[in-house]
Amino acid sequence: MTLRVLTSVLAGSALMAAPAWFNDSSAKLEKELVAKYGEGQRPRVQRGLRQVGQFWRDGDGDAAVLEEFVRRNFAGDQAAIDSLFARWDTLGEQVAGHMVEIARALRTQTDLDLGPIQPYDEIFAGYDPSAHLTDDLFQNKLAFTVLLNFPLTTLEERLEQGGKWTRRQWAEARLAQQFSRRVPAEVNLAIAEANSAAQQYIAEYNIWMGHVLDQQGKKLFPPKMRLLSHWNLRDQIKADYAEADGLARQRVIARVMERIVEQTIPKAVINSADVDWNPYTNEVFEAGSGKKTAAAAEPDTRYAVLLRDFQAVKRLDPYSPTAPTHIARRFDEDRELPEARVRKMLEQVLSSPLVPQAAALIEKRLGRRLDPFDVWYSGFKPRGKYTEPQLDEITRKKYPNPEAYHAGMPRLFEALGFTPERARYLAANIVVDPARGSGHAWGSQLRSAPARLRTRVGANGMDYKGYNIAVHEMGHNVEQTFSLKDVDYWMLNGVPNTAFTEAIAFVFQGKDLELLGLSQPGPQDEALKTLNDFWATYEIAGVALVDMAVWNWMYAHPNATPAELKAATLAASKEIWNQFYAPVFRTRDVILLGVYSHMIDELLYLPDYPIGHLIAHQLEEHIRKSGKVGPEIERVARQGRIAPDLWMKGATGAPVGPDGLLAATERALVQLGR
Repeated sequence: MTLRVLTSVLAGSALMAAPAWFNDSSAKLEKELVAKYGEGQRPRVQRGLRQVGQFWRDGDGDAAVLEEFVRRNFAGDQAAIDSLFARWDTLGEQVAGHMVEIARALRTQTDLDLGPIQPYDEIFAGYDPSAHLTDDLFQNKLAFTVLLNFPLTTLEERLEQGGKWTRRQWAEARLAQQFSRRVPAEVNLAIAEANSAAQQYIAEYNIWMGHVLDQQGKKLFPPKMRLLSHWNLRDQIKADYAEADGLARQRVIARVMERIVEQTIPKAVINSADVDWNPYTNEVFEAGSGKKTAAAAEPDTRYAVLLRDFQAVKRLDPYSPTAPTHIARRFDEDRELPEARVRKMLEQVLSSPLVPQAAALIEKRLGRRLDPFDVWYSGFKPRGKYTEPQLDEITRKKYPNPEAYHAGMPRLFEALGFTPERARYLAANIVVDPARGSGHAWGSQLRSAPARLRTRVGANGMDYKGYNIAVHEMGHNVEQTFSLKDVDYWMLNGVPNTAFTEAIAFVFQGKDLELLGLSQPGPQDEALKTLNDFWATYEIAGVALVDMAVWNWMYAHPNATPAELKAATLAASKEIWNQFYAPVFRTRDVILLGVYSHMIDELLYLPDYPIGHLIAHQLEEHIRKSGKVGPEIERVARQGRIAPDLWMKGATGAPVGPDGLLAATERALVQLGR
């Protein structure tokens, strides 16, 4: 995952009716400016005045103030336009970049595993230093200077015309896009506070598996095993496919997940080693003594946290007329992939006739019928002769602390095909920190600052789960470095949307065993990897549809209670399972698709994962032709934040879509004899 803070941190407003006098002043100014700069500037003058009028309020000044501002700030020739753009490209980096660095510093104690979190740490983490920035830039009229001189574009314009734009035109479009809304500071601050609280809630949601019992009351897990929901729980299910007695543990974890989604999990067992818990009977016992003790369920906290997130971001709706819901903002503005198109791509994967063929192969390999938790089947990924404990031993020895991982980065980058010089360059621009939660990557927006890689590192070193996450986050960091420090215009820093950085992270993560020197893939391994990618996309596509369904339900029921939201989430999880999974698993009404923690703390983030898998496969197919990951990742990342399909065509020659993955999956099934 990634905590990239995009340049939209400056964005922020509702299209309000211009003051009554505005039209007269606008006509007067148009006449003056065209007379001064020539008839050729009339379209720019008209557009600029119209854009300013969309956001000018009585508090910004009267007609005299407007007219003086426009006369002084309209850039009437190319030299003036170039100067204004260059100033924004330089100073915009300083403003947004330092805001990101301040925000990161304020969250240090809550994000990193540095000891207890104090009440004041929560306040620091919830404070958004950029909350007033939009207000300030409109009040001092720097925002109006941009709106007067650069074009606000629609999604349709960017998608239909962007292929003919120059890099500079794209950069100008991204500059103006920052001021497509004018959001009050208190709204931005409320969103930051709610999101910070949600992230902390999730970061502390650990289950001490050594205190979890099976149906017979036995303990199946190591005494000190602490697994974060949902990531570590899911990854333990994946790890147990390599264990002879893993099936019993997998079933216990699945029941734990169901309790979390249902909110029947006893509050006393969350992040606590003081009690033992049987998730089948839901009984709780004093640890060690076996004495049964009363324990109330978590009081729908999971859904109360999500509702608080929803109510916070909903406050932005009146100030976003072109994308009046968080759903529209996430798809149309952040991803620049309309919701309907994303839904169609996901359903194309979920309903593919290749799914039952892959499922039959999994059943053959397992020697049993599928269980619902087999949506996380990882047996296509070769681990060779190594079990999870053996992999843990290898990674803990190699990486006893974050510093050791950082020291090993140049070697990892060279193994991925980067030259020694570029490997050292990347390592010098990435800092490795011990994460309190599962891990994340936090890119900078300041070219002089490094990207941050966060992963869990235990007292006895980095286990395989932490290492696997670290390799994933390292992929984010590589993208964050190249797409910021090596892009031609700062305004184009980043990638088209989060799915693209997830795709690059997936490419890296798929190489984790190779980077440990434990795997040398041959043709059959490539076919198995394709099936692993396909099955992972099949799984997360359903999760994404649940996330989308829940957000649509919340907008239809804005005054819902946590209990009502819980019921709706369970219903959505069952409905999507029954439509796309029950025919394959032959089990109905499963709720496991609702367990993902990002549904609670990342606000409609989950669709980025399946889109990322599709993009990753397209990238890997292209990279396979050259044979080296590094140079190709560097090339494609340096395209920056242009339209998704335009970026993808520049990277691989084809737009974003599932066709490549589906075709490769069919070939892989044939190669493996279905």
